[in-house]
Amino acid sequence: MSAVASAVSVHQQILTFQLDAQVFGVDILRVREIRGWSSVTAVPEAPAYVLGVLNLRGAIIPVIDLRARLGLASVASTATTVIIVLTVMTAEGRRDYGLVVDAVSDVSDVQESDIRATPAGAGGCDGCSVPKLATLGERMVLLLDLDGMFADKNTEFVV
Repeated sequence: MSAVASAVSVHQQILTFQLDAQVFGVDILRVREIRGWSSVTAVPEAPAYVLGVLNLRGAIIPVIDLRARLGLASVASTATTVIIVLTVMTAEGRRDYGLVVDAVSDVSDVQESDIRATPAGAGGCDGCSVPKLATLGERMVLLLDLDGMFADKNTEFVV
């Protein structure tokens, strides 16, 4: 590795969003679009965290209540509630999902040196939904593992 390459810090851009006072982040390259909240079509016998499906230009997208998926208390939607349409890599290939979140914050640059594993005593685990944390100034951002979140056959909803 050259001296120039080692001096360049590796970073990625993340989309940050909120669920209550907690700030979460996902790789910006996984985001297809951000849509205002709209009703979805409920599907009988779907898991409790699946609100239903959305027709996105001919593609049927499962819409996930991220609060329910992460075990957080539910709240009524507000003017800032949005659906983030994301691409997830599953065992069956690429799938798009909509995640309902309270509000989108911004796009932030995160340096590799600012990313740490979630401590085991704080809920960190292999295969959990939030395996890493990032620090952005004084804020802690919980980084979601989208592929891991939907890899478990008990959590994947197939349309």
